[in-house]
Amino acid sequence: MAEDNDQERSEPATPKKREEARKKGQVAKSREIPSVFVLLSALSVFYFVGDWMFDQMNGVTREIFLQISYWRLNPESAHDLMWFIFQKMVVLLAPLVIAVALAGIIGNVAQVGFLLTGESMSPKLSKLNPIEGLKRLASPTSLTELIKSIFKMIIIGSVGYNVLRGEMDQIPAMVAWQTNAIMGFVGRVALKIGYYTCLVLIVLAALDYVFQRWKHERDLRMSKQEIKDEHKQREGDPMIRSRIRSAQREMAMRRMMEAVPKATVVITNPTHLAIAIRYERGLPAPVVVAKGAGHVAERIREIAGRHNIPIIEQKPLARALYKDVEIGHFVPVDLYQAVAEVLAYVYRLKGLVHA
Repeated sequence: MAEDNDQERSEPATPKKREEARKKGQVAKSREIPSVFVLLSALSVFYFVGDWMFDQMNGVTREIFLQISYWRLNPESAHDLMWFIFQKMVVLLAPLVIAVALAGIIGNVAQVGFLLTGESMSPKLSKLNPIEGLKRLASPTSLTELIKSIFKMIIIGSVGYNVLRGEMDQIPAMVAWQTNAIMGFVGRVALKIGYYTCLVLIVLAALDYVFQRWKHERDLRMSKQEIKDEHKQREGDPMIRSRIRSAQREMAMRRMMEAVPKATVVITNPTHLAIAIRYERGLPAPVVVAKGAGHVAERIREIAGRHNIPIIEQKPLARALYKDVEIGHFVPVDLYQAVAEVLAYVYRLKGLVHA
């Protein structure tokens, strides 16, 4: 059944599905990229300020051993000693801690942007279920992460072994070295191991990021039915939309019919079309207040007859007005002359103007 579902999910995720997944914290993200950033930042700190950190640590150790013979062991002196060590350690480790923290943030933001969500941190009873926990441990994702970790450990171990093997010829001579020389050798070898490890991790991080993108896209895939359901939710059920459009048409028709009694004249085809036109002093041009064909045209003529509005038959003008002028729009310039003649005729009928 699960295979059938995967086969059905053959469509790319919609923007709505992607946005919902992002809100839940489900994004394409590789854990290796922040690890590389953190390791690079730590190595950079040790490379550029390692000597300063070593000198500071020597100074703290020297001062403690110089002063310890003068201290009396009591709660107050112990507190002072701990506070002194704490202050020195804060200054000593501040560059490393700040650099590592910034690297971790940048490594995540570079992949997914700024994303704050509490979905993954929200309490769920399923997380306390031991059976569910075992299922998660045996899930394909956990097994994949385990294989990746083992492979990474093998690669990094091989890098460290090869670097150390290249330095083996110098180890016997270390018995005659000064402490500073030994510490310098250890630091140099450690940085070298870290450097080559970074190169390997960069390659692994790039491959893992590509894999995570592919996996994320696969997990977000949708079936055609899911896309249809989402479209229905976004646009509304087709039957409901049809009812809404029908109600809107009825309301528009009602408003149009309410405007017919205010018309000055109704121009017809004579039976198929009917266009109600209103004109009064102050309007820049005659305006079409209602128009229709068939049954609607019949309703317009009926209402016009009840309100003693003149009905004039002008076939070419009726067709032109019906085709070119929307309800509520003014009569275009090219039809001014024809409409003006009809209005003049109507005014003569009403006795408003003299022939």
